[in-house]
Amino acid sequence: MTGQPRRMRIGIDTGGTFTDIVAFDEVTGELVTTKTPSTPSDPAEGFLAGIDKVLEIAGLPAGSGDAIVAVSHGTTVATNQLLEGKIERLGFITNDGYEFVLEIARQSVPDGYGNSYFWVKPDRIVPRERVKTVVGRMDFTGTEIRPFDEGGAREVARWFREQGVNTLGVCFLHAYANPAHEERMREIVAEEHPRAVVSLSSQVLREYREYERSMTTLVDAAVKPKVAGYVTNIKARLDAFTSAGQGTRTVPFYVMKSNGGVLSADEVVHQPITTVLSGPAAGALGAAMIAQVAGFDRVLTCDGGGTSTDVSVVVDGEPTLTTEGSVGIYPSKIPMIDVVTVGAGGGSIAWLSPEGTLKVGPASAGADPGPLCYAKGGTEVTVTDAHVMLGRIPPHLLGGEIPLDIDAARRGLATLAERLGISPAECATGVLEISAWNQANALRQITVKRGLDVRDFTLTTFGGSGSLLLCRLMDVLDIGTVLVPPNPGNVSAFGLLTVDVKNDYVQTHVSLHETLGTGTVDAIFDALTAEAAGALDKEGFPAAEHRFVRTADLRYFGQAFEVRVAVPAGPATQQVLDDVARDFHAEHRGLYGYDFAGDSTQQVEWVNLRVSGIGPIQRPEIKKHDGGPGGSPERTSTRAVCFDATDGDVEAGIYWRPDLRPGDALCGPVVIEEFGSTVPLHPGFGARVDDYLNIIVTRGDHA
Repeated sequence: MTGQPRRMRIGIDTGGTFTDIVAFDEVTGELVTTKTPSTPSDPAEGFLAGIDKVLEIAGLPAGSGDAIVAVSHGTTVATNQLLEGKIERLGFITNDGYEFVLEIARQSVPDGYGNSYFWVKPDRIVPRERVKTVVGRMDFTGTEIRPFDEGGAREVARWFREQGVNTLGVCFLHAYANPAHEERMREIVAEEHPRAVVSLSSQVLREYREYERSMTTLVDAAVKPKVAGYVTNIKARLDAFTSAGQGTRTVPFYVMKSNGGVLSADEVVHQPITTVLSGPAAGALGAAMIAQVAGFDRVLTCDGGGTSTDVSVVVDGEPTLTTEGSVGIYPSKIPMIDVVTVGAGGGSIAWLSPEGTLKVGPASAGADPGPLCYAKGGTEVTVTDAHVMLGRIPPHLLGGEIPLDIDAARRGLATLAERLGISPAECATGVLEISAWNQANALRQITVKRGLDVRDFTLTTFGGSGSLLLCRLMDVLDIGTVLVPPNPGNVSAFGLLTVDVKNDYVQTHVSLHETLGTGTVDAIFDALTAEAAGALDKEGFPAAEHRFVRTADLRYFGQAFEVRVAVPAGPATQQVLDDVARDFHAEHRGLYGYDFAGDSTQQVEWVNLRVSGIGPIQRPEIKKHDGGPGGSPERTSTRAVCFDATDGDVEAGIYWRPDLRPGDALCGPVVIEEFGSTVPLHPGFGARVDDYLNIIVTRGDHA
């Protein structure tokens, strides 16, 4: 390809410990992957260092920013801010008489508290003294039944200005049907308090349920300043990098959204709440594509990092979506890939409870100071320390770039073991056993609690630490097959290169099925589609490339929550609406084990209509490799590895994954190592390499 111009599209996933980078050459189809340490004090440093590194590996000279045609980014800025509860001074403006909507919430007590007397309600995202109301009212049809009090609105805006509260969320009743009062409130705030950052519920979430809409709007407002600052800084640094020595050049910069799409940086700063599951969503999409190409349609994804493990369900190549998600204690009713996160990563800290029992996580040592074996000042035992002491990972990371101090890990585990009255090996295996059960419980939560049998799925493990405990997960969950993709530490970054531009639009329209008008449905879908098309036009997609996906939320009359059902394209004829209602019965049975399809007294009710506008991008091709007759590849060395404290150390063969070819088979005990991750294969398990260089792990002496 000498002399041919390079067109590099880059995916960058910034995690708590490492920044993962994948570059895709749209001309040659070549994929290049690497990792670099994250820089929490200034994420832009790790971001640009990763670009430099991946371009160098791709054979491009320094300063080759002109070869970059687009960058997609997965970030945890919003997620971490919410998980850590770092909410700045926030104000809330709502209708007169509804100032306690946050306090009342859903009047429910969380699971685990049998009597509300023992439950202490957590602090609201906005304390009562910073909730202000304005007279004015719309009904559910959008008809004004009480005029908007502009004088009162100005007093409220001035009060927030005088108090120095510069971030405001506005949620008026039924603004999803008519946003006029909210929009006038924003205009008044701009006049009276021009420094304020404002989020309107009619722009954040155009559907009913006042508490969820209020909370989602406030979460959007809370993360807007930090996300906007982060994205703007990264974009400015990226533009400077790609313009070096050649004038001004702006490269398309996309940010991953929770719904499984990306959005330009210029637009995402106005919709920051859409990024709350940015990183985990990319990983689920990348794993879904890899597994589907390999022939697996029902997949559980297990993305293990330094701080946490994220799990999701994939059916027929598509991760499941939800609008009932939350981040930390904050519900966020936006379309997002249904991900469950547990504090079980490589940096998760092992500690003793007041009762003297061993616990692992959710606190993490992170990247700095990190585990004891990082030798960067860490003082607490972590999951990584247990792995390195037992020999399950090599005494270094990133192919030798980061050496690990095994003696430091051994000393820390010996101290913890002494407090427990057990041997260091028992302590280390105990740490890993607890971490495995934490991950298994997350996988049960995403399956069993949603009416799915975990045994019907193939597990796909990835991330730097995602594959380290796969054999125990197979035992605990009775899963028959695990797929480990090539370069598993970079699957999330790879996923960023598989993602289309996507925006979601919703309109509440509550109606019984038998009285639902076809003309009304058509009108709402047409309006939502026009809005989605306008957004795709702004993103630069020709009309011929626009794709639209329509869904509806239905329920039985009297139920509190809905079920999402696909709606086909084209006119909403009565037959189409009847087919959607029939599909709703089937979806309901699949989720809850029953339906009322044969009971005419149970009426079906439509609640929300939704349209997703999609702008497709060129995806990397997952190439098939020439297979062989299968055999036993040569090991690079052997190492004493402890898989069970009772049995002690065994001599395990060490294999370098890039040397493995399709058809190769291995039997445990072995350890398969590569640049960004490791697969310990326990005794009694076998692995084979498929035509796409995935490792397929099964039970038995041979795969």
